[in-house]
Amino acid sequence: MPLTVPAWAAPAPGAPLEPITITRRDPGDHDILIEIAYTGICHTDLHHLRSDWGPGIFPLVPGHEITGTVTAVGPAVTRYAVGDRVGVGCLIDSCRRCPACLRGDEQYCARGHTATYNSRDDRGEPNHGGYSTHLVVDERYAVRVPDALPLDRAAPLLCAGVTAYAPLARHGVTAGTRVAVVGLGGVGHLAVRIAHAMGAEVTVLSRSPRKKDDALRLGATALHATSDPEVFEKLAGSFDLILNTVSGDIDLDAHLRLLGLDGTLVGLGVPERPVTFGMFSLLLGRRSVEGSLFGGIAETQRTLDFCARHSVVAETEKVTAAGLNEALGRLGTGDVRYRFVIDAASFASPPATAGR
Repeated sequence: MPLTVPAWAAPAPGAPLEPITITRRDPGDHDILIEIAYTGICHTDLHHLRSDWGPGIFPLVPGHEITGTVTAVGPAVTRYAVGDRVGVGCLIDSCRRCPACLRGDEQYCARGHTATYNSRDDRGEPNHGGYSTHLVVDERYAVRVPDALPLDRAAPLLCAGVTAYAPLARHGVTAGTRVAVVGLGGVGHLAVRIAHAMGAEVTVLSRSPRKKDDALRLGATALHATSDPEVFEKLAGSFDLILNTVSGDIDLDAHLRLLGLDGTLVGLGVPERPVTFGMFSLLLGRRSVEGSLFGGIAETQRTLDFCARHSVVAETEKVTAAGLNEALGRLGTGDVRYRFVIDAASFASPPATAGR
């Protein structure tokens, strides 16, 4: 029988979240039932809650940085057993047949991946995210959380962490690679930690110097305030790779000139307006601009395993369901260092009960 469980949802675009009851399907042959421990609050949640990226499916239960414990498995499940520590990130299904899916890049599925929330399943029913107590998911779209990672501080690795790790790994960052991270927020602080763990020389580029101490503590060798135009002259040609983690507007031409020969600027945030740059910013240094969208299931697992080996975790602030709307408001103004995580136990009133 399906489970009826508590959750928090927005009833309409821009509306505050409120408690509701949702139904999770009974685990199928390849499904696992997860009792959620923690769910990270991602800036993407804000965009979906406001329908910034197109009409949303309301009531909308966000959440795609989910950690917890397996409490039931379908009869054909082979990867997990009851009691295993698992995580679920940004996607819960894909076509499984296209070239991208076959090579483990499900996020680039030719059909379009099925997002963890604000999407529909094969029956046309809405998928609900991790602002809840339980989740049912196909075992192929879950990952194992190593014992070395606390579930609360591992939750943001399911989106922010793999979003940072993917381009760093793809570009072969290693000892001596010169990496700049634009913005020291939810993704940025993990990008600094992961790049540092890979052996890179890491610099943070931020609008102001106020987070300098944090940047150095996280593993950066320097923080430069980009509000000072002389910074761009001083650092011209200094970097092999720049990760732009911010969603606001930046001067792309100025930042591209910070790259050395064959350097690449990777966009990880989504600005509200189209970005522009001059071709000479690319031609004169054989530079590149690319985008990167979180990671597939195998890469997400590699992210967690890497972070476990190198003791990389997110800087988190725990909140309860009652504090969700306040946390979302603070996130919108950048008032968090560096990721909110929700204690899912706070959703459990009333407790989960078997439903029809």
